[in-house]
Amino acid sequence: MLSSISDALDADAPDRALRLAAAERAAATALPSPELEVWRYSRIAELDLANFAPAAVRTTVTGADQVPAADAALIAGLVAGMEVHDVFDELSAAYHRTVAISVPSGKVLAEPIVVTHHIEGNGVALYPRLVIHAGADSEFTVVERFESADETEALVVPRLVVHASQAARVSYLGVNLLGTKVWQLGHQQATGERDSTTLLATVALGGDYARVRTDARVVGQGATTKQVALYYADGTQMHDFRTLQDHVAPKTYSDLLFKGAVQDTAKSVYTGLIRIREEAKGSVAYQTNRNLTLSEGAWAESVPNLDIKTNDVKCSHASTVGPVDEEQRFYLESRGIPPEVAERLVVLGFFDDVLGQLPASLQGHGNLRADLRARVAAKLQAAKS
Repeated sequence: MLSSISDALDADAPDRALRLAAAERAAATALPSPELEVWRYSRIAELDLANFAPAAVRTTVTGADQVPAADAALIAGLVAGMEVHDVFDELSAAYHRTVAISVPSGKVLAEPIVVTHHIEGNGVALYPRLVIHAGADSEFTVVERFESADETEALVVPRLVVHASQAARVSYLGVNLLGTKVWQLGHQQATGERDSTTLLATVALGGDYARVRTDARVVGQGATTKQVALYYADGTQMHDFRTLQDHVAPKTYSDLLFKGAVQDTAKSVYTGLIRIREEAKGSVAYQTNRNLTLSEGAWAESVPNLDIKTNDVKCSHASTVGPVDEEQRFYLESRGIPPEVAERLVVLGFFDDVLGQLPASLQGHGNLRADLRARVAAKLQAAKS
């Protein structure tokens, strides 16, 4: 692993010493085990890192001409604040390729900034990092896409850092359109200052094993964080989500809505934690996870949790796992709709409230909402054909 770092890093890179130190720590750190709570139910035991060599990811960015180049010192400070949880965070620190977006205070962008990672080559490990800073009272949307061909066999380890300054309104959407031979091990960290609003959205349709861990913290009074996700797995795919809604300051708000469907022998896992700290009086937090199992061999696990350390708060969590509602199916079939079409309509309706919460600015960007809905419909159609 250490000998390959020069292949992914220029010899004169200014942070070469930091990268080498991270690579050394990674080499001395074992892979996580499913026995750890945060990796419970996962497929991490199947991963052999020796099968993948670090390489540079090819990334394209559109819409970034709307903002000036990010301040290097500011971005370095945000990166320095990233938490390190496991060997994959260390590997990212060693081999990352970073895209930094910083929107100045008061700036409102009508069009989204789109970052696309093209996952190419077999037997490669790619470490894209996206750092987003929202200046005070700014408003914008960033879309991050992960795409690969069906035959690509690769490991992609993305890292996301989002910082919303006072009264900023930042929306992020991650779209997983990876081929079914790619592993994804993502980690997102977001921080919201006073009166800010942060939306973290995910649409996950691809990958073999695709995992996203999201730590969303509201550290300023009156800050809001929202998390939404749509995921659909078929064949032998597995989608794995771990979330944290961390209330540090008083009178903060968080809301989470994750909806998924599993078909064939596919699997999904959701575990989430609402944490209300002692100083976060007057906070409100909601957490909802709904799952549809569309085949007998499909499996979904849902584990919501609360950790409340103060009074004068309002919190709730809910989760369900089950088949398509028979009353809804019967209603449609009784009006002459074929069974396979009826099920497709029920599933699309199940996902509509998640799609409806995606950033409004996406409507003007090739109508991405409609495109994603069509991709879900195509996946359903393929599963029934």
